[in-house]
Amino acid sequence: MANHTQFGFQDASSPIMEELVEFHDHALMVALAICSLVLYLLALMLMEKLSSNTVDAQEVELVWTILPAIVLIMLALPSLQILYMMDEIDEPDLTLKAIGHQWYWTYEYTDFKDLSFDSYMLPTTDLPLGNFRLLEVDHRVVIPMESPIRVIVTADDVLHSWAVPSLGVKTDAIPGRLNQTSFITTRPGIFYGQCSEICGANHSFMPIVVESAPLTHFENWSSLLSS
Repeated sequence: MANHTQFGFQDASSPIMEELVEFHDHALMVALAICSLVLYLLALMLMEKLSSNTVDAQEVELVWTILPAIVLIMLALPSLQILYMMDEIDEPDLTLKAIGHQWYWTYEYTDFKDLSFDSYMLPTTDLPLGNFRLLEVDHRVVIPMESPIRVIVTADDVLHSWAVPSLGVKTDAIPGRLNQTSFITTRPGIFYGQCSEICGANHSFMPIVVESAPLTHFENWSSLLSS
């Protein structure tokens, strides 16, 4: 999760998030190179080392046409690759349905017969020592580590958005519509997210907590909750 005075992204915990961080760094370097070139040319003009009386220069026009095209290709190719990766859902090991309400989440494990629960934020008065204020819930989502997970997202009343930054996941929850996304966690841990679509007075108080655990732990948890 994010810390105070943190500079940068949360630690990537899925292949998609790793790709997003790399693309951000790539795009930032391209933007830095463009800004440096523009500032350099501006400095030359201010020092009157470049002529401003040029009427026609075919070579310059050719350069400023080709270079932006190359830059756009450098940005478009990795962006499209990530976009296709995010939409690809190939034989998930587990399907989870997340339903947004004002102001809590309902989770249904559709691969199990009777495994569903509501997830509410823990009030500050009930928060155990050492837990995170406004981020902890009474029932966490538990998933097996290193397994393809499909999440079907919808809403019961108004627009919501199911988002977990460390996993690179953000999917709108729309009443009457099923959206889906997928991810794989690369390490065990507890990952925090929040509703990312303004949904009313208590929008800030419907957090998301995903616990990635070894398969044996997940099996024990699911059997205990189903019984």
